[in-house]
Amino acid sequence: MWCRGPRLSTYQCSFKPRKAATTSEKRGGVANAIVGSLCLAFGASLLSFLLGLPIAFALQKEYISRRLAQITRLSLDILWGTPSIVYGAFGFIIMVYLGLRASLLGGIIALTLLMLPIMVRSIDEVIRMTPPELKEASYAMGATRIETTFKVVLRQALPGMITGVLLAFGRGIGDAASILFTTGYTDYIPRSLFDPVASLPLAVFFQVATPIPEVQQRAYASALILLIIVLLISVVSRLLSHRYSRHIIR
Repeated sequence: MWCRGPRLSTYQCSFKPRKAATTSEKRGGVANAIVGSLCLAFGASLLSFLLGLPIAFALQKEYISRRLAQITRLSLDILWGTPSIVYGAFGFIIMVYLGLRASLLGGIIALTLLMLPIMVRSIDEVIRMTPPELKEASYAMGATRIETTFKVVLRQALPGMITGVLLAFGRGIGDAASILFTTGYTDYIPRSLFDPVASLPLAVFFQVATPIPEVQQRAYASALILLIIVLLISVVSRLLSHRYSRHIIR
């Protein structure tokens, strides 16, 4: 349908029937969705980790008061339970305000907002499990608060931090609502942060409802690939945690 007119109140509209599915619509794959999902998840995981790590350390009693830490943790828990569509709408508002269009950058921003509470709370809980005797021994040997944080606490909490990062990564790569308004959808692989991007969850969402069997098969393939990626993330998380937990003092 297309419309035109000199004023908003008077438009001349013309309806054109939808063409039948062509051969090009029946062909194709999901490589664009796989690459797009990995770009979105890796970019958001990196950004949320860079923002979440100092926040998690700042929540410890050595840096802020106990009451402020409790309020911050409660706020993060509320954000963790917020539906992902809210993050998508909020990210869309930010993009409109900044004059950005649907793109890879917009999806990364929306996923970062979604993953940040998960990242911070996971790392925070792991840091709080560090035995206080290690900190006291470090202080007794003349180490400063910063040196104790990065040379003792960080190494002790490394396995749990890896688990938290992979947990947030798995949540981000499988979410569709938060990127529905911010990434757009395209059949091409993005070449820059300002290009629209496809993803596996959106590929399932858009393609499974079509009446073309070949397109529906691509949707089922996208769902299977997404399931395999999440399963691999869980396995890698267990293996890395087991490997680095050998150096932890309990």
